[in-house]
Amino acid sequence: MTASPSSSAQAARAVVAGRLRDLRKGAGLTVTELAAGCGWHHAKTSRIENARTAPSAGDIRRWCQAAGAEALAEDLIAQSLHAESMYTEWRHQIRHGLKQLQNSSVAFMRQTELFRVYSSSLVPGLLQTEGYAAAVLGMSARFRELPIDDSAEAARARVDRSRIIHERGHRFVLLIEEAVLHYRIGDTDAMAAQLGYLLTAGALPAVSLGVIPSTAHREQWPRETFHIYDNSLVSVELISARVRITQPSEVAVYTQAFDELRQSALYGAAARALVLKAIDSLD
Repeated sequence: MTASPSSSAQAARAVVAGRLRDLRKGAGLTVTELAAGCGWHHAKTSRIENARTAPSAGDIRRWCQAAGAEALAEDLIAQSLHAESMYTEWRHQIRHGLKQLQNSSVAFMRQTELFRVYSSSLVPGLLQTEGYAAAVLGMSARFRELPIDDSAEAARARVDRSRIIHERGHRFVLLIEEAVLHYRIGDTDAMAAQLGYLLTAGALPAVSLGVIPSTAHREQWPRETFHIYDNSLVSVELISARVRITQPSEVAVYTQAFDELRQSALYGAAARALVLKAIDSLD
């Protein structure tokens, strides 16, 4: 069973908070005394120790100095930065526009050999057509009230980025719920083009496309959308943020969930039949 990714990020913050609290107690300092040594209000010490406020690098250095543990400062700073990098709010991700967000991951994707993607809500970005991607990104721009809607340019960038499925040295194992085929994203023409492309892309040698039927006997219930890159990174998409998971034990949990979801999927002609059924249902 997978844990909430936002809970994983919070747990990483709590580990740092716990180490700082232990340093204070080990030095025999009260919350108020530690705060005085750092030059801030005692309430800030409590917020940091309870993982409600993420400490800055400067905060950690001052804390360690006050507790007589300067030698531990840099290690704790690195651990804190890792905890915060796990959970990145979308408003920070898209501050330079949706197109920039697409372009930012091109180099990383080229370095990845095995892509495993599970999606319960959308066609995976790697298989999106420009019309479908423009509709998805347009929704995102409106929902997040972006001052500049560059969703059309971002859609073209997404399609350009996805040409990696035709390059050697990569494998793509993609799972979607059958409901994804029926969610109306964009107009009828955009959906028809997207479903038609699934028939083509799903037949590529490097691509394994599985569709989990709505009537399937399941080992896993529908989960949040997640991407596994090789065996080193899991990216989980939430409404408010993207969570990056690199801890091997947690990556292994998502890999297990992916493998169990695969057991319920149909492939080849059976999967294509579900796509054709969705095309026939379009108005």
